[in-house]
Amino acid sequence: MSEIRFELVKIDFPEGCNAVFGITHFIKSVEDLYEAVVNTVPGAKFGVAFAEASGPCLIRHEGTDEELRRLAAENLLRIGCGHTFLIILRNLYPINILGRLKEVPELCTILAATANPLQVIVAEAAQGDGKTGRGVVGVIDGYKSMGIEAEKDIMHRREFLRKIGYKF
Repeated sequence: MSEIRFELVKIDFPEGCNAVFGITHFIKSVEDLYEAVVNTVPGAKFGVAFAEASGPCLIRHEGTDEELRRLAAENLLRIGCGHTFLIILRNLYPINILGRLKEVPELCTILAATANPLQVIVAEAAQGDGKTGRGVVGVIDGYKSMGIEAEKDIMHRREFLRKIGYKF
């Protein structure tokens, strides 16, 4: 029986940005995710990275914003789990692209789409061939729930959604 080690890895991204993190497969994922974003939101500012799980096990990356592209790649390298992806968005919300991302054929799962603090729970174990593998156990997105919304909170939520243009 092999040992398993757990690690908590924080995803770093600039304040005011959003992150989309998940699981995908195949080397063309980085290009397909890039195309999904630019074809949905023209002029989008973002960086996307994909971690290979075999071969050279490189972090593949693309984007329209060099800072966000670099951050997406550096975060995925720290996470170190193959077949994961990270998109960091500036001046747009995940809701603007999630539907289109879900249409990418090789995308398996979206684990988080958030502007909140985000951490990835990673497990690491020997693969039996002298190499080590890492996998995502889950994510911690934001903070612990503090209660159930009251009438004033419902009003605030509704006003906020109208203010940012998601309801009329």
